[in-house]
Amino acid sequence: MTDVIVVGGGPTGLMLACELRLHGVDVVVLERLAEPTGESRGQGLHARSVEIMDQRGLLDRFLAVSEKFQVGGLFGGITKPWPAQSDTAHPYGVATPQPVTERLLTERALEVGADLRRGQEVVGVRQDDDGVTVDLADGTRLRARYLVGCDGARSTVRKQLGVAFPGEPATVETLLGDMRLAEDAQTVAAVVDEVRTTHLRFGAVPLGEGLYRLVVPAEGVAEDRTAPPTLDEFRHQLRTYAGTDFGAHEPRWLSRFGDATRQAERYRVGRVLLAGDAAHIHPPTGGQGLNLGVQDAFNLGWKLAAAVDGWAPAGLLDSYHTERHPVGARVLENTRAQMTLLGTEPGVVALRELLSTLMDFEEVNRHVTEMITAVGIRYDFGEGHDLLGRRMRDVALGRGRLYDRMHGGRGILLDRTGRLSVAGWADRVDHVVDTEAQLDAPAVLLRPDGHVAWVGDDQDGLTACLPTWFGSAA
Repeated sequence: MTDVIVVGGGPTGLMLACELRLHGVDVVVLERLAEPTGESRGQGLHARSVEIMDQRGLLDRFLAVSEKFQVGGLFGGITKPWPAQSDTAHPYGVATPQPVTERLLTERALEVGADLRRGQEVVGVRQDDDGVTVDLADGTRLRARYLVGCDGARSTVRKQLGVAFPGEPATVETLLGDMRLAEDAQTVAAVVDEVRTTHLRFGAVPLGEGLYRLVVPAEGVAEDRTAPPTLDEFRHQLRTYAGTDFGAHEPRWLSRFGDATRQAERYRVGRVLLAGDAAHIHPPTGGQGLNLGVQDAFNLGWKLAAAVDGWAPAGLLDSYHTERHPVGARVLENTRAQMTLLGTEPGVVALRELLSTLMDFEEVNRHVTEMITAVGIRYDFGEGHDLLGRRMRDVALGRGRLYDRMHGGRGILLDRTGRLSVAGWADRVDHVVDTEAQLDAPAVLLRPDGHVAWVGDDQDGLTACLPTWFGSAA
C-alpha cells in the first residue's frame, strides 16, 4: 500500500506530488494519457502562483524559459497598469505555456521521488476505513491510504464518489488552437484590433515563426464537446468574424471551451479528495484556472502529509474544503461577471466602459488585480491582526529573504523579539530569529503554505496556537 495516489498528471496533480514528497510521503501519480498532449490552455502564472514557485525554490526554472508580464485589472477584457501598492514582492506574472509548466513540474516531481505512471486510466475507486482501492483499465488494482482526484472537469474520481457538481451548462462556446497563418503579421494585427473593438472573444497571439494562438467564437455549443473542432470549422468562424481566415494551416492542436460554471459540493469524502478542475470549472477569463488548481494543491499538500505522518490535528484535513471551497466559489462568480462583460450588447458595452473608468482609481484597480491574481486571498482564522489569514509576502531578512527559508515546506516562526520558542514543534516548525526582518509585527507564525496563523509577541498565545496547525507537541 502506498501513502497517496494522485489521479491526474496535469499542473494540479504534479504540484501536489511535489508538495507531498517534500514531507517524505510515498506518491504514485496516475495519468491517463501516455504522452503529454502539447495543448496549452493555460498561458502563465499569476502573482500568487509566482510566489508559490519562489517559496519552493522553483521560480528560477520558470523565469529561465518565460517572460514576465505586468498587467493590472485583466478583468472582462479590461486591462490597466499594475497597481502601485499591491501586497506582493512579486508584482508580475510569468507567461509560461501549460506544456512548459507541466514539464518543469514533472522534472521537479521526479527529482524528489514521485512515481509518475503514464497510460494508466482509472475506472473505479472504492474506499474503506483503512484505505482506497483503485481499479485501472488494464485490470490491475492499486491500494493507497489516501487518493486525490486531479483528473479534470470530467473527473472519474468525482463521479465514482457520487459528489454533486452543480452549476450552469455552457451557453456559448469558443474555439481555441495553435496554427500557422499565411497572412503577414501586420495585416493580422490590424484585423484583430479592428474585430476586437466589438468582439473581445476574438484574438490572434503571435507565438513566433508564423505560429499563432487563435481564439474565435464558435457557431454554437457542440453536442459532443469532447470532439475537437476541425480546421475547416476554424476557418469558417474566422471568415465570419474577421472576413478572412488569414490562410490558417498546419494546426498544432485545436480545442473548444465553453462558459460552463460548476463546483463540487464537497472537496473531501473520507479518504478521497478533489482538486483543480475536478473540483471546479469556469470560463478561462482572467487566466485563473491553472493557477487555482496549483493553489489548491499548495493548500492541500502539507495537510495531507500531516495526516499521513500522523501528527495532523483534528480538523486540519477538513480545513482544505473549508478554505478552498469559498475561494473556488469566488472565482466562479468573477468569471460569470467577466463573461457578461465580454458581450456585444449596448448595455454591456456601456457597463464595461463604466467599470473601466472605475478601475482608473488605484484602490479599485488594486482590488480587482489582487482578486484575479489571488494575492488578496485571506482565510478566516477569526478576529485579530490584519495579517492573520493572509499569505505573507516575501520580506527581506538580516541575511537573505523569507521565501528562501520556505523551500522545505515547513512551518516558520519569524521572530523579531528573540524571546519566543517552538520547543516541542521543532520537527515541524523552523524558528527564524531575525531582528532586522522587514516585518510590521514582532513575530508571525507561518503555515507551510505561507499563510499567517498567528501574530504577536506573547509565548502563551503562540503555544496555544501551535497545536491548531501543527498538532501536539513532540
